[in-house]
Amino acid sequence: MTDIRALDLNLLKALDALLDTRSVTAAAARLSLTQPTVSGMLARLRDTFDDPLFVRAQRGIMPTPRAEALAVPLKAALAEIEAILQPIAFDPARAERVVSIAATDYAQRVLILPFLALLRREAPGIRVSVRPVDARAMVAQMERGTLDLALTTPDAAAETLRARHLFDERYVCVLRVGHPAAETLDLDRFCALDHAIMSHDGTRFSGATDLALHGVARSRRVVASVPNFTILVDFVKTTDCCALLPFRLVRAEPGLILAEPPLAIPGFTKVLAWHERTQADPSLRWVRERLAAIRP
Repeated sequence: MTDIRALDLNLLKALDALLDTRSVTAAAARLSLTQPTVSGMLARLRDTFDDPLFVRAQRGIMPTPRAEALAVPLKAALAEIEAILQPIAFDPARAERVVSIAATDYAQRVLILPFLALLRREAPGIRVSVRPVDARAMVAQMERGTLDLALTTPDAAAETLRARHLFDERYVCVLRVGHPAAETLDLDRFCALDHAIMSHDGTRFSGATDLALHGVARSRRVVASVPNFTILVDFVKTTDCCALLPFRLVRAEPGLILAEPPLAIPGFTKVLAWHERTQADPSLRWVRERLAAIRP
């Protein structure tokens, strides 16, 4: 029995050409090889199948019964191999799969919501599993295949992951409608207000704003630390507290007044991250392109 590990695929292509053309010369022309090369391949085929395969005829060569029996399954096998080597055609309208995406509540509001609406129109068979961002477990989750994509920041995306820049975000001061400080929010009044911030575990009472204030020898009082932006927005709407929130999150939010911060506060960058193992996946490539095309 021939060991498939020792079988050269090019020999099977040569056999297929010989069966079709019944000529070493014609087979060589089809394969863009020389006639002696194809003759050598025929000799190897005879050893592989332990059969002459072809005998000389008045015109060209004639297949033996063993060669004729190989013709149909050989062509089918070569066609299947050819199909394997072709890129998988992806039709979003017919696709059915689950895509798992890690995203903060900010990214869920700003990017996931419009993406879900897009999927309903363009790829209704794709379901999305949205889960919290866990920067420490992200790479392991992607290696195991339990997470496909992450909407995160560059510092939270491991260097081993691929990442695509989506957009840069800035912070704005947010007050409730009717707040007494809304018209003149200078640095003194800003520092005199009570503030609320978002920290992912609700334990931190300082952040980028406090670092900026420290740089100009000022400080503020943070009275509440909440674990997501959604709660922070509702909190500001119902109190006289001030908060700095991402502009894209609150620009169309009713009940709020937006003002530029009275000092420079660094914003953040949002990236789309994924693992090398899914780089060539056609469905995930389509998802990445559609997410990147969203302009929040």
